[in-house]
Amino acid sequence: MTAPSAEWKARRAARAALDKRAGDLVVLDVQRVSSVTDYFLICSGKSTTHLETISEAIRAELRGEGVNVLHAEGVAESGWVLLDYGDVLVHVFLEDTRTYYSLERLWGDAPALTLDDS
Repeated sequence: MTAPSAEWKARRAARAALDKRAGDLVVLDVQRVSSVTDYFLICSGKSTTHLETISEAIRAELRGEGVNVLHAEGVAESGWVLLDYGDVLVHVFLEDTRTYYSLERLWGDAPALTLDDS
């Protein structure tokens, strides 16, 4: 059995986050502009409880497919949770924290992955 692709993981994580009503979700394809990872998933939650819910939904969705987080940083109370899957980095922010760090601007040269229902 082959390991899931980075794009597959990013799409699966995005679906799990959207199922929990994550806001302003974007997946950036950073393969050409970063040697750190292939995709950034960035989304927002409205409260610390919402951040926990989104983060856990992503972890559970990927874990259910045999993909475990390599490293996790931050707690919902800090306003930023990072889930590191190696080739996919998931950033779940409180809205104000996301505005402050402005990762989309920092990685503005990276194209966004088109997400659809298929």
